[in-house]
Amino acid sequence: MAAAEVRHRTVEVASGVRLHVAEAGPEDGPAVLLVHGFPELWYSWRHQMRALAARGFRAVAPDLRGYGDSDAPPGRDSYTVLHLVGDLVALIADVGQPRVFVAAHDWGAAVAWQLCLLRPDLVTAFVALSVEYHPRNPSEEPRTNPQGRVRGRPLHLLLPGEQQPFNPFSEFLYDAGRTMKLLRSPSN
Repeated sequence: MAAAEVRHRTVEVASGVRLHVAEAGPEDGPAVLLVHGFPELWYSWRHQMRALAARGFRAVAPDLRGYGDSDAPPGRDSYTVLHLVGDLVALIADVGQPRVFVAAHDWGAAVAWQLCLLRPDLVTAFVALSVEYHPRNPSEEPRTNPQGRVRGRPLHLLLPGEQQPFNPFSEFLYDAGRTMKLLRSPSN
């Protein structure tokens, strides 16, 4: 199978800011928006873009504002989460599909969580890599130090519907041989 060609273009989003966008796959395929982390670029997604394109998806990977070949407006006030989410909303509109799949890594995942909260109408499904969702607890003061909340806690995931933390490491250590067999299974 030949590698999918990656196309490059520029999209004007908010206030004249231009984003560099890399794309692969058919333009009429279901769109998958790939949002990079810090300090990355669209290039971080190059292997996934080719794999998605080979399966008929339109992979769309921008350089976020301030990164790579995208514009870098001056001043910290140009880089709020609302600006970054606005850029993604404008990019989705440019793609010309009412809803997109979103996969995001690191800082990009934090931005994409906000996209999902503010514009759920634009997102079919979301995959977050390396950043889990941390809603602010309404009973906390808004300026609570988030590091203080996690300091001293074990690394864990809270599974939906469960009252106790799930520690993936304990599952691995419980039966490491079984875990490795599952990971090597060709059906995964």
